[in-house]
Amino acid sequence: MNTRNYNWNYLLWISLISAMGGLLFGYDWVVIGGAKPFYEPYFQITGNSSLQGWVMSCALIGCLAGAAFSGWLSDRFGRKRPLIIAACLFIVASIGTGSANHLGSFIFFRILGGIGIGLASNLSPVYIAEVTPGSVRGRFVSLNQLTIVIGILVAQLVNWRIAEPVPPGSTVHQILFSWNGQMGWRWMFYACSIPASLFFLLMWLVPESPRWLARNKGKETKSRRILARIGGIKYADAEIMAIRETLTAGKTRADYRILREPSVSKVLIIGIVIAIFQQWCGINVIFNYAQEIFANAGYSVTDILFNIVITGSVNLIFTFVGMFTVDRLGRKALMLIGAGGLACIYAIAGLMYFLNLHGLPLLAMVVIAIACYAMSLAPVTWVVLSEIFPNRVRGIAMSVATFALWGACFVLTYTFPLLNRMLHVSGTFWLYGLICVLGFWFILKKLPETKGKTLEQIEKEMK
Repeated sequence: MNTRNYNWNYLLWISLISAMGGLLFGYDWVVIGGAKPFYEPYFQITGNSSLQGWVMSCALIGCLAGAAFSGWLSDRFGRKRPLIIAACLFIVASIGTGSANHLGSFIFFRILGGIGIGLASNLSPVYIAEVTPGSVRGRFVSLNQLTIVIGILVAQLVNWRIAEPVPPGSTVHQILFSWNGQMGWRWMFYACSIPASLFFLLMWLVPESPRWLARNKGKETKSRRILARIGGIKYADAEIMAIRETLTAGKTRADYRILREPSVSKVLIIGIVIAIFQQWCGINVIFNYAQEIFANAGYSVTDILFNIVITGSVNLIFTFVGMFTVDRLGRKALMLIGAGGLACIYAIAGLMYFLNLHGLPLLAMVVIAIACYAMSLAPVTWVVLSEIFPNRVRGIAMSVATFALWGACFVLTYTFPLLNRMLHVSGTFWLYGLICVLGFWFILKKLPETKGKTLEQIEKEMK
């Protein structure tokens, strides 16, 4: 079909609204890093590595729960309604976290926000993958990663602008009784409620996923109508026919037992390994533990907040590079570039930390690592996960892969302070570099190329 016949404005509109789940995911995930120097004195956990790791990673318990239930919710109720639920959770969590006066309530609302992240991180890319044509799917699914990155940058900018300058050499006691220590960190969390409310309102305007509708009895007419609006009658007829073919091979209502089928389990293992690797490549510790990483490089608290904005800006710029190359170079090539590039960068960065080289050279290596990740593993992982699973099990298979991703992220986030203490920053980065070498080998040997293929073509080829 001539791609000029697609309703690009409509496709972009519904994809961007769905991708707002990614923006909230990015904001909620990163805002805590900028608030960290100020809420830790307030809750009296400064210097307690175990509690610091738990507070930073507790949202991931919610992510795991959200990911675990997202498959059942999306297969039973569709992709749209669980995303609306996620928006509600983001609103409540942002207000609750900012209002917390005790560590227990702070953790509770962080976990609640994590459930929203678990739902949004699973369903936003799936929804976009199911409404977009194969020739441009990579670019459109990458919109979700773009909004994640925008959310990260917005959180970093909000943190930087809200926080008052911290005089060099300030003690924990001085920070505690400053405006930053009493109110500043609260407003960092409150700010998330604004885009969350917008997401909640706009999600009512998008249609349900046509592929989810097509696999539910009595809803094929509605599915055909949505597909026709996207690409015309002929496009809708062809898509409906292809969807029917993939559904005749098994049940239209998936359950977790189907994941044990050899043809499905083989694909599921690839998805799980790639999901885990995206986290264990180590880049997220730069966003979550920027304070420790830049402090070890010789920067003050105020300088750290500004450096975080620099890394977020680079993250955004190179996400655009990934978006415009994923449908040209392909998924596999970009993931190999990311894995191999990060392995080399970590080797050099670890050596710099080992030799006590501070300042601009080390900041440059961190920025290069983020650029490499932003154009490769960050967007492409979500593209691959959203398209490799069969139609009839996409919801639950994606939830299992997302569960594995957030489980890996929990391990990464919780263990960084411990690894940092045992191996120092240099040894920790070298460990992440070794993981990237293993990830490079797995991608090279096991990951097929999915560029330019319909979801139904991919399903047939991966059996």
